[in-house]
Amino acid sequence: MTHEPRDDALAALLGPWLPGRRWFPVKGTQARIAAVGGLTLADPGAAGDDVEVRLLLLRADGAGTGAVLQVPLVLRPGPAGDDDPALVGRLPDGTAVLDGAGRPEFERAWLAAADRPADVPPVTAGDLGAPRVLPGEQSNTSVILPGAGPHGSTAMLKVFRGLSDGDNPDVDVPRALAAAGWPHVPRPLAWMGAEWPDGERTAHGHLGVLSAFVPGATDGFELACAMAGRGESFGPLAEELGVVIGQMHRALARALPPGPATPVVPATGAAVADALAERFDWARSAVPELDGFADPVAALAERTRLLAEVPARQRVHGDLHLGQVLRGDGTWYVLDFEGEPLLPVAQRTRPDLALRDAAGMLRSFDYAAAVGHAPHAWTDVARTAFLAGYSGQTPDLDPGARAHLLRVLELDKALYEAVYEARNRPDWLTIPLDAVQRLIG
Repeated sequence: MTHEPRDDALAALLGPWLPGRRWFPVKGTQARIAAVGGLTLADPGAAGDDVEVRLLLLRADGAGTGAVLQVPLVLRPGPAGDDDPALVGRLPDGTAVLDGAGRPEFERAWLAAADRPADVPPVTAGDLGAPRVLPGEQSNTSVILPGAGPHGSTAMLKVFRGLSDGDNPDVDVPRALAAAGWPHVPRPLAWMGAEWPDGERTAHGHLGVLSAFVPGATDGFELACAMAGRGESFGPLAEELGVVIGQMHRALARALPPGPATPVVPATGAAVADALAERFDWARSAVPELDGFADPVAALAERTRLLAEVPARQRVHGDLHLGQVLRGDGTWYVLDFEGEPLLPVAQRTRPDLALRDAAGMLRSFDYAAAVGHAPHAWTDVARTAFLAGYSGQTPDLDPGARAHLLRVLELDKALYEAVYEARNRPDWLTIPLDAVQRLIG
């Protein structure tokens, strides 16, 4: 990682462009942008035209939010590129600055520089097809790359936009699961890391990962919404999904056991109760509609405090919902183990209750039903089927304790959703509020 004089000019040029990106974290206020440094990558397909690929790292600060961001750029000298939709602007010397995420120059350079497993051969630049950036992603940028996988197969490159100190779990967890033989995660085929200055110290982390592509797969949330809209039962697919998630938790416990330095949270009902009370106080301060639920939530927390059996915490997905799974090849695949990108890696990889993932999936069924205008019976069938599949893979916990913990963790998630909807989608606030009412009833 180097800091070149031109990086400051690039940061100034990108300043007006960044707020329009979906992945830019500073919203509603003027951000302060500064160059951290960058990497220059060689494009093996270049034909001596002086095109440069620069992975620029920026620091963005504003409104209490600060983040290190990655912006891949393609720098092209001369007048060419004025009609290119990827054009961001020009430097004072006339160099065209292009958004690199969907550019073949960036993809070729990234693949040539990335690390990969010994059994995955390098990609020949001439074998690559035209890259296609997936629309709609909020936190990162994903690019479909024909020819980037083994034997000319298609692969998916995820460019991490917000960088944190530490190995990214969206690289390490799928690598560990794939190495353990768990088949329901797209295998990582290549990855890239870097170091960058962070005050008086040096931070390190991943910049991106290339994974196997599941052709013809359907987003789990889109599939569930469509089936809800048609009045078609999601039960059989939900049960299969429950089996896969239960198997995932068993595989995670084996592949990534807590290390000796891992912070330990007591496996007690009191720890769960305290977390629920803290969540409710936080949510209540932001959503006045929750005021009337204070007494029943407190009563539920006290009953939780008396639980004699709470499972040990382990590595979990951390942000599981229907949008994090794909249906393809007649089975389910689990994606996006990154967690919340703006949280520190240590917090995202902290062991937690595996049932929290299951609770997140249960909440997702509610949202699919709301989008598809399905009756409560549709959701009930999906929930029951998912839990039947999941509990069959995790038989060690007492059924009564499991049901109580799921209720508490689902309530915790609904409280988080209430704050999110109140701030971002007020018309959707009734979805989590109805869930809170049901869960404390």
